[in-house]
Amino acid sequence: MKKSRFTESQIVAILREAESGVPVNEIWRRHGISSATYYKWKAKYGGLDVAELKRMKELETENARLKRMFAELSLENHALKDLIQKKH
Repeated sequence: MKKSRFTESQIVAILREAESGVPVNEIWRRHGISSATYYKWKAKYGGLDVAELKRMKELETENARLKRMFAELSLENHALKDLIQKKH
């Protein structure tokens, strides 16, 4: 996946500009983004401030870690069940 040239805090700042009344066409031109990019950002980050964004990233990281942990434990569980069934 291509890395954005904008950080999440920069994206939030750009969205705040639009909320303050700057025409979105001007924002697109000033920052060199497409309308599709702007609306995708708005759907994902609209209404967030930097602190909420940081917390969301922390939760996403924690969720990914827990999913990996669950997958590993699930594989171990299935392997142990197979081993027990083979002994009987």
